[in-house]
Amino acid sequence: MAVVSWKEICLLTGLVVGCYWNSLFCGFVFDDVSAILDNKDLRPTTPLKNLFLNDFWGTPMSEERSHKSYRPLTVLTFRLNYLFSELSSSSYHLLNVVLHAVVCVFFLHFCRLLLDRSTSLIAALLFAVHPIHTEAVTGVVGRAELLSSIFLLAAFLAYTKSKGADHSIVWTPIISTVFLVAVATLCKEQGITVIGICCIYEVFVAQGFTLPMLIDTLLQVLRGKDGFPYAVLQTLLKLIVLIISTLLLVIVRVQVIQSQLPVFTRFDNPAAVSSTPTRQLTFNYLLPVNAWLLLNPSELCCDWTMGTIPLVESLLDPRNLATVVFYAMLSLLAYHSLWYGHSSAKIVMMALSLIVLPFIPASNLFFPVGFVVAERVLYVPSMGFCVLVAHGFKLLSQRGGLKKMSWLLMGVLLTTHAVKTFNRNWDWESEYTLFTSALKVNRNNAKLWNNVGHALENQNSYERALRYFLQATRVQPDDIGAHMNVGRTYKNLNRSREAEEAYLIAKSLMPQIIPGKKYATRVAPNHLNVYINLANLIRANDSRLEEADQLYRQAISMRPDFKQAYISRGELLLKMNKPSEAKDAYLRALELDHTNADLWYNLAIVNIEMKDPSEALRNFNRALDLNPHHKLALFNSALLMQESGEAKFRPEANRRFLTYVKEEPDDANGYFNLGMLAMDANENEEAERWMRKAIRLQPGFRSALFNLALLYSQSQRELDALPVLEELLRYHPEHVKGLILKGDILMNHRKDTRGAKACFERILNMDPSNVQAKHNLCVVYFEERELERAEHCLVETLAMAPHEEYIRRHLAIVRNKMAAMSAAGQPIAPKEGGSESDKQEQQQQDKQEEEEEQGVASGAGEGARKEKNMRKSSPKESISSQSHGQSKKLEAGQPDKRTKSKSTKEIKDIEKKRAAALKRLEEIERILSSD
Repeated sequence: MAVVSWKEICLLTGLVVGCYWNSLFCGFVFDDVSAILDNKDLRPTTPLKNLFLNDFWGTPMSEERSHKSYRPLTVLTFRLNYLFSELSSSSYHLLNVVLHAVVCVFFLHFCRLLLDRSTSLIAALLFAVHPIHTEAVTGVVGRAELLSSIFLLAAFLAYTKSKGADHSIVWTPIISTVFLVAVATLCKEQGITVIGICCIYEVFVAQGFTLPMLIDTLLQVLRGKDGFPYAVLQTLLKLIVLIISTLLLVIVRVQVIQSQLPVFTRFDNPAAVSSTPTRQLTFNYLLPVNAWLLLNPSELCCDWTMGTIPLVESLLDPRNLATVVFYAMLSLLAYHSLWYGHSSAKIVMMALSLIVLPFIPASNLFFPVGFVVAERVLYVPSMGFCVLVAHGFKLLSQRGGLKKMSWLLMGVLLTTHAVKTFNRNWDWESEYTLFTSALKVNRNNAKLWNNVGHALENQNSYERALRYFLQATRVQPDDIGAHMNVGRTYKNLNRSREAEEAYLIAKSLMPQIIPGKKYATRVAPNHLNVYINLANLIRANDSRLEEADQLYRQAISMRPDFKQAYISRGELLLKMNKPSEAKDAYLRALELDHTNADLWYNLAIVNIEMKDPSEALRNFNRALDLNPHHKLALFNSALLMQESGEAKFRPEANRRFLTYVKEEPDDANGYFNLGMLAMDANENEEAERWMRKAIRLQPGFRSALFNLALLYSQSQRELDALPVLEELLRYHPEHVKGLILKGDILMNHRKDTRGAKACFERILNMDPSNVQAKHNLCVVYFEERELERAEHCLVETLAMAPHEEYIRRHLAIVRNKMAAMSAAGQPIAPKEGGSESDKQEQQQQDKQEEEEEQGVASGAGEGARKEKNMRKSSPKESISSQSHGQSKKLEAGQPDKRTKSKSTKEIKDIEKKRAAALKRLEEIERILSSD
């Protein structure tokens, strides 16, 4: 075997980079979303053992919805990508490009076993640029093909060294081969087929047998004329070792999938559920379809399911002619390679083994798979195709007159393939570009229409998405998923009636349930979501909650391990004020998936509903043990600690809020709660900083503005509080407590009784029964020396709150003052206008009266502090508005004081950022709020 030079390696690598560098600008599309974005096995918080318990998509192998694709080593490489760059798609694409270059180099080594130096390089160059590989290289999930191919080729190259110089068996390469085969199989299932390639190589290349020779040797042994030759015995021994190792790998693989085949529907693979002879005719026709894609990769499509390739339902279908021609060509090549022992036959034999054996698992001939045609599964078979093309090129170029023509054709082929590959990469830039390019090739696939709709839906372009979803229902009227998509889009457009109609159509297409019998109909597990979606829609109507519950129970009866049904039903039961039943639903879901952080979070919400905050905190902590970055668990557990009032929880609550704002740096609520914690700890500067941050992020943030003003008021910075209150009232002009605080500051610190009166009168216009505003207005009258009006006002206030002793005492103060003034012959009502000397005289009288009444005023002030409504704010004051010192305490339990009391809108804003939390903050708000 000729050595591969560094120049050849650099040439191959440069060509790969030249063809695929633009793939680095592509995102996660199609299957990448499930395998990368939605796969929790990539996260460092997920135990490594889960990679060996779950399938390629992160679904436990034991679940019915699992695809049974067991590729833990491939997922491990995704996890390493995540470790270095999290969800930066360019790093994933870069590693795929590097792996493709490695495969090309290994393939060149393989070709050197069969072809001369120049021919083998041509085969490797053609493999490097073939457009059929874009799905395997540019699609991130295609890494399974790349990794499996590397170890498949490495296993074969190791096996070629198992024959010693004296024709003895060298066992080390064979052991290495078995190990590498196991690794290849853990990257993708097709890796095991290299055992068959090794067997063919051993028999027809290494030992030089042809089929006639094998038949003749077997006949001689059967006739007893001669025993097995020593070389044959050696070959048999090596083959037995390979076959036994293969069987062991197969047994382990069957145990891993728990002897269950994945569930595929007629939408995934229509021929798989068709009757004879349609099934056989269609599956055999798919073979020439795949061969044509290798020969002419001009029209490539990311999805060939559903109606892309119509079923071959009759022997008279002209497409059967393509099947006959394909089998005829394959038979001729097989005959040539089996009957002759020259080098050309051996090359064809190895090329055919590379084409046929790795393709068998995806051929549908022996067992159905979840697709009709998939370009990525042609990655390894294309190696054999490239060997055949390169060998044919060599034979053609050896004919004198065709040498230049053959080189010209090969140059054109490599160039056009490279350009096609480069341009094809741009199709994978986004889901929209990928699926719209597929629709140019095939418009009869409802799944493609659906996927374009999904791409537009992700851009919030619901009207355009709806058109594609509706077209999908026209292309495939019985597509349950398409009708579900229509329903969901109508819901997003707030067209509930049309949404319900679409869901009901989807529900009517579901197979009927037979009472008393297990639901084992072959439907896609995600189609059962139609019950969940319909129930979620109708439960918005409180009169239909029982109907929604019935739908959840129906979904659970169909699939007892339907985790999402238990979760959604738990939410509904909470809404129906059945917390015990909701708890049972979540516990059942946790039995199915105890590693789901969202479930522990939801259970904590139930504990809050059941007035068990300590258990709620424990379950929040379990959620955080599983996912330390669970945003809602961080936020609400910290909130629970804060509202407990226990100082021991304050540092941990602060840490969790800090972690939360790192995860959600644009959520003002996190900063607001940090400010409230700082206020609790009397760290006023820190509290001011966090409140200011919250207000910058969310102008008009009601709670933050009020509490910042309150903070200034408590810190004797009342005048700093006024502009904050002005801003608060500009956004929320009916904010009662803001008006009260503003009136208090205006009267006691600005001596602006007119402004204070306006504040209190505005409150009473909104709520005439507000005792606090009414009382403070009475105080304004007293300050303005309108004693009769103050008396009348306090009488009305006492009638509103007859049990409030402080009002009774303040009324007595006013009446005593009125009596004293009458006895002294002074006018009770203030003089209108008056000269400057009159005003000075009045001020001296006021001072004299104040000294006389100081004892009474002092007593009234003390009583006011206790009552939170009256206070002594200056030596001159007898009665006044609410005490600043009492304001924070007074606000406890009010909507503006704590996050537990945040408005429903604020809490829903947080909830929208975590769809998996499933709208549970309404319960947090209702339980923790004292409003």
